[in-house]
Amino acid sequence: MPNEYRRRIIDATLDELFPHFAAVSIDGARAIGKTSTARERAETVINLDLPEVRAVVEADPAYIGRALTPVLIDEWQMIPEVWDRVRRLVDDDSTGGRFILAGSASPQGARIHSGAGRIVSFRMRPLSIAERGLAKPTVRIADLLDGGSKPVEGRSSVELPEYVYEIVASGFPQARLMPTRARQVWLDNYLGRVVTHDFTQQGQPIRQPEALMGWLRGYAKATATSTTWVKVAANVDPGESSPPAASTALRYRDVLNSLFLLDQVDAWSPGKSILARTSHSPKHFLVDPALAVRLLDLDEAKLMSATRGAQNTGDRSRLGAFFEALVALSLKTYAAANDASLSHFRDRDGSREIDFIIHRGDATAVAIEVKLKATITDDDVRHLLWLRDTLPNTIVDMLVITTGSYAYRRPDGVAVVPLALLTA
Repeated sequence: MPNEYRRRIIDATLDELFPHFAAVSIDGARAIGKTSTARERAETVINLDLPEVRAVVEADPAYIGRALTPVLIDEWQMIPEVWDRVRRLVDDDSTGGRFILAGSASPQGARIHSGAGRIVSFRMRPLSIAERGLAKPTVRIADLLDGGSKPVEGRSSVELPEYVYEIVASGFPQARLMPTRARQVWLDNYLGRVVTHDFTQQGQPIRQPEALMGWLRGYAKATATSTTWVKVAANVDPGESSPPAASTALRYRDVLNSLFLLDQVDAWSPGKSILARTSHSPKHFLVDPALAVRLLDLDEAKLMSATRGAQNTGDRSRLGAFFEALVALSLKTYAAANDASLSHFRDRDGSREIDFIIHRGDATAVAIEVKLKATITDDDVRHLLWLRDTLPNTIVDMLVITTGSYAYRRPDGVAVVPLALLTA
């Protein structure tokens, strides 16, 4: 018997909006569950990952228009012209709920129409913490964005070891069901396929796979930092080949973005004169922190060792970066569900930094800090309070995400919430 479908946060958005749009596109990296989500709404499935199906569609482009709707066109980028075919069908009949396109790449070099006004795109990501079912969430990003310092409460039994496990367990639905060794092999092969297969499909064959893997390791080391792309490229291990040329490194970046494997968090610049001197560098994240862990040859035991002993301060900092990546993955999903964006804030000299800002333009924002600990002090919230005092009409709430047990609101108004209790 096939596994029962487990709803994702994006399902509520699709339930609400797909009936009003003739065509939607669900975009995201391979193996994150796009097809399963789309199949829940489809009467006809056209899987262009299958050679025999591609042959039919290439021989008879009108085939898509004759299929029983709603039609799911899976891996549509295998025949980029399909996008324009759907656009023209929508021009002829804009009745809602007709087409779902699911893709794991943005075709590079293909001449296709933007689809503006005809095809509405949604980004899907690996499983957020709320979607993994660790605990029953009690705090919603939607409520925080509404402002008003609503009451915050709840208790979580999830502790630091469970969060470390979730970092390595992956948000890829298939991989996280596997035992440890099988999951590690799966993730290693996922990365290998990117280098040997996906780059080629994007028209960018890699002549030196080891150079690209070295660059990816450098990127993994930069997790949760806003280091420059030049420094990312230079951050290869001793003994590896020389760093790639700047033009090559930028090509790596562009292709990986087109494959939805990089998921950076852009800088927030609200445009106020008092905040004019802000950094514009993005924070670096792979689409799933488990990929970064595998690239750096780490595992659950090695990450847990960073929590013991003062001599492991550097390793604990890396664990903190991976926990922040787990938070970023979740917040991206929660923000999208609320028609909001996720950014970070840092001034140019680094004296004030706030891990994340969930915002709707420049009008409404929630400032967020991430702490790899349970107990929050006044020092942990000082930048949040500074930003609220600086932008009192913009910052509607403040949040510290922790690995602790209790959700509560401090007397200064800052909400303290364990990651497992947070949802969209």
